[in-house]
Amino acid sequence: MADTQEILQEVVIKFAGDSGDGMQLTGTQFTNNSAMLGLDLATFPDFPAEIRAPIGTLPGVSGFQLRFSSDRIFTPGDECDVLVAMNAAALKVNLKSLKKGGKIIVNTDGFDTKNLRLANYPDGINPLEDHSLDGYEVIKMDVTKMTREALKDITMGTKEKDRAKNMFVLGFLYWMYNRNMDNTISFLTEKFGKKPEILESNVKALQSGYNFGDTTETFSARYSVQKATMEPGTYRSMMGNQALAYGLIAASQTSGLKMFLGTYPITPASDILHELSRHKSFGIKTFQAEDEIAAITSAIGASYGGMLGVTTTSGPGMALKTEAMGLAVMLEIPLLIVNVQRGGPSTGLPTKTEQSDLMQAYYGRNGECPMPVIAASTPSDCFAAAYEAVRISVQHMTPVILLSDGYIANGAEPWKFPQTADLTPIKVSFKTQLGDHEDKFQPYLRDEKLVRPWVVPGTPGMEHRIGGLEKQNITGNISYDPENHQLMVKIRQEKVDKIADYIPLQKIDSGAESGKLLVIGWGSTYGSLKSACAQLQAEGASVSHVHIRHMRPFPKNLGDIIKNFDKVLIPELNNGQLVKIIRDQYLVDAQPFNKIMGIPFTKAELVEVMKEMLAD
Repeated sequence: MADTQEILQEVVIKFAGDSGDGMQLTGTQFTNNSAMLGLDLATFPDFPAEIRAPIGTLPGVSGFQLRFSSDRIFTPGDECDVLVAMNAAALKVNLKSLKKGGKIIVNTDGFDTKNLRLANYPDGINPLEDHSLDGYEVIKMDVTKMTREALKDITMGTKEKDRAKNMFVLGFLYWMYNRNMDNTISFLTEKFGKKPEILESNVKALQSGYNFGDTTETFSARYSVQKATMEPGTYRSMMGNQALAYGLIAASQTSGLKMFLGTYPITPASDILHELSRHKSFGIKTFQAEDEIAAITSAIGASYGGMLGVTTTSGPGMALKTEAMGLAVMLEIPLLIVNVQRGGPSTGLPTKTEQSDLMQAYYGRNGECPMPVIAASTPSDCFAAAYEAVRISVQHMTPVILLSDGYIANGAEPWKFPQTADLTPIKVSFKTQLGDHEDKFQPYLRDEKLVRPWVVPGTPGMEHRIGGLEKQNITGNISYDPENHQLMVKIRQEKVDKIADYIPLQKIDSGAESGKLLVIGWGSTYGSLKSACAQLQAEGASVSHVHIRHMRPFPKNLGDIIKNFDKVLIPELNNGQLVKIIRDQYLVDAQPFNKIMGIPFTKAELVEVMKEMLAD
């Protein structure tokens, strides 16, 4: 029995097993438990693309990485302190990410001859027996056997009992890290309250795992991580898609616009639909269309009717929506298109993260078709990014693209959520009558922002023609005149460019206002870049970090910031997209650093490339 308790500054745990082993649920419950203790945390769910990959195989491994700390953190961690491996494949896939000397908690039942063969280990080789893990602390548990023993009095089949293995492991980890299990028991009670046998099996397995740690003589220590020092306030653990949905709800409420979501399910954006469908009490209507084209055109119809039209998708869905996006640009009506990016092209890597759709957002439509682009940077930032995207869309009468990605969509972090009074109001006005100097309604007569009026259909005296054909300036009539077409193209571009007058100036996230190296990032690279720059700044290096939210148009002072540095580095999870745009707009020799593996940057690899640039 453990008789000592060690205080740790932080811990990184990776839960890994088959996609049917419940690793995502296990990780989520441990995350929620950590959040309730006031720890700072970051998560990285990692699951296979197949709904049910072959059991025991390498492609079927599902993982969930959690980092919790008594200090402020910004990434889920480069390496794990603890690896939970439910079978041989989980160990093989994730061992490379475990620190030397780290702990491996293994379910020995997952290392039988069949599992070793499925994990492509050579015949006769078992990593638990061949001394290949001598550099680690290996904790062997026959989780399957002990779970079945704990549930022997429950009249369930063996297959059903084995589904509680994850709860046994979770209970053991709660014991190891000195945790209370009440929040998970409450979750199980709520989830399985109407299925008493399933509830009993999960609670018993959870308690048995805890008791195993409490009674066995194998372990010499337990561990604790102290509460993090954070800005006072009320926090909750928040995932990116959930925060994005809340941002849309908040924008709908403060603008007074009812929201309509027209969408088609696609990984990793589907959870936004799931979340919004729970909030009909806020006047939100959700529509699961038969395809991506019907999804966006229904949202366009809602916007034309005076609602906040939203559609959500990922890269392949964006490709299908492009013609309708052009229609929205031609109509000059508000519309929000959310792209939760994933690996591509085509179906690509549906469950892996990538920043590969920036060029698509900029240029991926026929004709000259400019649209503002906003990028979220962390799970909780999805709220503010969504709110800002709606503000720009309705106040500048333009469709807006909001970029998220799989990493921040499924990741979680503590979020100090704002109060309603803290939100900047989104003012919306519909044209309901002619002005003093108007004898008839002119649908493309513009204000100082080059914004045309928004009219709800059926408003007396405000009848006007809509459609995808080119509009005559001011009147909105169909026009094939060459000079008019060029004028309208230029006006639509200028209207988007003028949005720069109504967005915040770019701030330097960390570092001096001038120096040797400026690191420019966007989207989900934020945490890794912030951590890497902080390390180098602590070492005295002349490095500064800028992270861009407003991707199009850029903040007006971005070019001036760039001029104050000798070198510019732009790390991206793509083959070099923002770097091309920055080079084009500011004529600077910005250098790319690219990673296209479906996984985020590590702090270590970023530090290395920054040091190389500083040394050149």
